[in-house]
Amino acid sequence: MTTKESQRSVMNPITMAPGAGTLKDSPAVERALGRSKLYLLVSWSMLYPEDDEFLDYLQSGEFVEDGRSAIDSLGRALDGIGGERAKSKLTALSKSLDQIERWIASECANWQLSDLQAEHRRVFSNVITLECPPYETLFGNDHVFGQAHTMGDIAGFYRAFGVELSKDIHERMDHLSVELEFMHFLAYKESYARCHDGAEKIQIVVDAQKKFVKDHIGRWVPLFARMLVKKADSGFFRHIAEFSSDWMDFDASYLGVTPQPYSEADYRPATFNAPEGQTYECGAQDQGNELTMLLNEVGAQNFLDKEKDKDKEESGPVGTA
Repeated sequence: MTTKESQRSVMNPITMAPGAGTLKDSPAVERALGRSKLYLLVSWSMLYPEDDEFLDYLQSGEFVEDGRSAIDSLGRALDGIGGERAKSKLTALSKSLDQIERWIASECANWQLSDLQAEHRRVFSNVITLECPPYETLFGNDHVFGQAHTMGDIAGFYRAFGVELSKDIHERMDHLSVELEFMHFLAYKESYARCHDGAEKIQIVVDAQKKFVKDHIGRWVPLFARMLVKKADSGFFRHIAEFSSDWMDFDASYLGVTPQPYSEADYRPATFNAPEGQTYECGAQDQGNELTMLLNEVGAQNFLDKEKDKDKEESGPVGTA
């Protein structure tokens, strides 16, 4: 991870794994590191740019360079994993990077921070846009209780691997950048485990990646990407949307999982109908702890706690690595 990337981390690992060691040339380690890098690139792309750091990363050519390096490394070490679909998606990802490189040269080269911020606001707006909201719980949940269950499951993954939201990033745990950085962390942790730990810890972190893709990002990110293509229409976020879609296809094939992706009909921001008939939109104006307040108000927090206890009884803990 470069200095720039580590400074821009969305998550704070309670214990961050050190770099890969003795097996750094192993194909399995190379695959894990390549996937980790690509997850991080997409994660960083979706955050609102608070300073020049990400703009510099784009304009210097490092974004494209790092992306190509990761894709090339994956291609060399893929060894048939994921079949032809995974191989074809790597080609599509390379083409998306070519488009981003041309966009940087033709439009972004002379941009100031204010230009990149304006482009982010154009696509995502100052509040949560409902045209392409980067929040998982706005997909596939037509009631606040469904959102609570999904949010609780996400939180369980984070706790199991000792990560928490950075105080410097004012986003919810179901934000796309946060979820993708979590996958970056898991893939990086896999590379460490393959160098320093035994088969049991490797399997724990690999299984967690499979489950998080199958149950979470693999379900909602494809639909989000299609919505983002329509909203952005052109420019950087149009290219990143296409990149994200191909990347999710690749990683699902690579991990051997088959998520059930949401369709347009599944996009129903959850609502809660109060006895007085007033309707609340959960997430549309959510900031800070307002979601928690709403969950407590409608009793969803108790529901969530019961669901978590039931999940523990049925399947046991995800585990730690």
